[in-house]
Amino acid sequence: MTKKLIYLWLTAAFTQFNLFAQNQEQIVVLPQTKGNLEGTLLIPQATKPMPVVLIIAGSGPTDRDGNNPLGVKAQSYKLLAEGLAKNQIASLRYDKRGIGQSSNTAVKEIDMRFETGADDAAQFLDTLRKDPRFSKVLILGHSEGSLLGMLLAQKRKVDGYISVSGIAQGIDEVINEQLRPQAIPDSVKDTVKNYLATLKQGKTIPKLMQNMVIFSLFRTSIQPYMISWLRYNPSQEITKITTPILIVQGSADIQVGEKEGQALHKAAPKSTYLMIPQMNHVLKLGTLDPQESQRNYQNPDLPLAPQLVEGIVEWIKKRR
Repeated sequence: MTKKLIYLWLTAAFTQFNLFAQNQEQIVVLPQTKGNLEGTLLIPQATKPMPVVLIIAGSGPTDRDGNNPLGVKAQSYKLLAEGLAKNQIASLRYDKRGIGQSSNTAVKEIDMRFETGADDAAQFLDTLRKDPRFSKVLILGHSEGSLLGMLLAQKRKVDGYISVSGIAQGIDEVINEQLRPQAIPDSVKDTVKNYLATLKQGKTIPKLMQNMVIFSLFRTSIQPYMISWLRYNPSQEITKITTPILIVQGSADIQVGEKEGQALHKAAPKSTYLMIPQMNHVLKLGTLDPQESQRNYQNPDLPLAPQLVEGIVEWIKKRR
């Protein structure tokens, strides 16, 4: 048995010996058919069971701390976990499949499906639900992780669901909207719209227009993943969640605008809506200026927007 797997076997024994006495940072390893998924469980000082939050990362090659090699070094999820721990709330964050210490679980792009992300998150959630140290288990999904969290909250019993910077539209609407203001020929924009409609019907596109934008979005190996993603509209999926919902949105988010959070809240009117002034997509204070946002994305020392942790903690404590 490897050292990494010891945690999975000794959880109950650790509880009996009162590991609540001090902050614990433990590695959680979940063996897969190929490789292991790995995450970090941060447990604060406590003398009784506490809530725990499963943090589901956003899009791209994002690791457990909220960083990725495409220019994001903000440490947002690590800072969030530490902020929750200061308020007697545990958390589990993990490297996505194929990323960081979960890199040996990577599959070929053509075999990737959107649901795989929800299935991976479900494995970590099931681990938390079996752990007697936790009184309640909640899901927090950031950006793309918001939709993954919705799917998971439909399949598993949870005590609360938190969407942070999550989109309300289907990914086809988002892509078309993002391309609209760009200096791209109308013929390419029209082709993108038509291709998305084709994939949404579950059909592949055997022959593509010769264009870099088209190739990046619709290369043959990514089409099965896109088809699986296009099945879901967040504004519809959130209505299927029966657990309490918190929707968090920042006013300085250049990737996910305010209207997305408002639309999710409208779709789920019983949810709690938290708008955080000046919070950007990496959960730190900023503006809508792209250059400033880029600097924030690469600054691990910049703290999170204060109202983020405060608002989440307050909402979770009401669930106790």
